[in-house]
Amino acid sequence: MTDFVLVHGAWQGAWCWKRVLPGLWAAGHRAFAVTLTGVGERAHLLSPAITLDTHIADVSAVIEAEELRDAVLVGHSYAGMVITGVAARLAEANRLRHLVYLDAVVPLPGESWSSGHSVETRAARRQSIAEHGALLPTDPGMFGLDGADHAWVTRHQTAQPGGVYDAPLHFDPLRVARWPRSFIDCTAPALATIALMRQRVRSEPGWNIVEIATGHDAMISAPQALLDALLAWA
Repeated sequence: MTDFVLVHGAWQGAWCWKRVLPGLWAAGHRAFAVTLTGVGERAHLLSPAITLDTHIADVSAVIEAEELRDAVLVGHSYAGMVITGVAARLAEANRLRHLVYLDAVVPLPGESWSSGHSVETRAARRQSIAEHGALLPTDPGMFGLDGADHAWVTRHQTAQPGGVYDAPLHFDPLRVARWPRSFIDCTAPALATIALMRQRVRSEPGWNIVEIATGHDAMISAPQALLDALLAWA
C-alpha cells in the first residue's frame, strides 16, 4: 500500500481528481486530495492574506495529520510550487517517497509562480489581481477541454488567491533532491505557460519524464493514462 497526496493547480480544488481517486483506492492505496485555502469548497476563505506559505501549510498539515510515510506527492500546474515547498520543509525524510510534477511549475530557489511566464502573461495576471484582488478563472479550453468536460470545469473553477502569484520560494534544492522526481508532460495541446518547465526538466539530471498525449488537465481528459503513470510509482 502506498500513500498518495494529490494537490490541484490554480482555480481548481480536490474535485478535479474525482476520476483518478477511485482507481488509486481500488488498487489498495490510500489517496488524499487536498483543497488549498481560498479555492474549491474553501473559496469562502478567499483573502489577500493567503500566500504560498498558506498553501504549503495546507499540504503539510495533511501529511502530518494523516501520519503519512513514503508518500507519493503529486502537484499539478501551480502546485509544483507548493509541493516543492513542502518537500523542502519536511524535517523527516521518510515522509515522502516520490515527487510528481503533473505539467507543473518546477521552481529554482527564489523563483515565483510568475517567473516562468511571458511578460504579457505576467502583466495580464497582475492586472487581474489589482482589479479583483484575485486571479479570475481562465477558459478551460486552454487546457484542451471541450463539451461536457469544459462545462464541468467552468462550473467548478473559482478565483485563485492573488497573493500566491509573485511570492518567491526560497529553499535548499539539495533537500528537495532527496527524493526521486518525475515530470508528466501533457503534450496535446501543450500549455504555453509550462514551456520553460518542459525544457528545464530535460536539461537537469535526475528527472524521470513521462509524456501523455492530452491537455493540461490530464486528471480530467486522460484519467486512465494518468492513473497508470501514478501506479507505476506506487
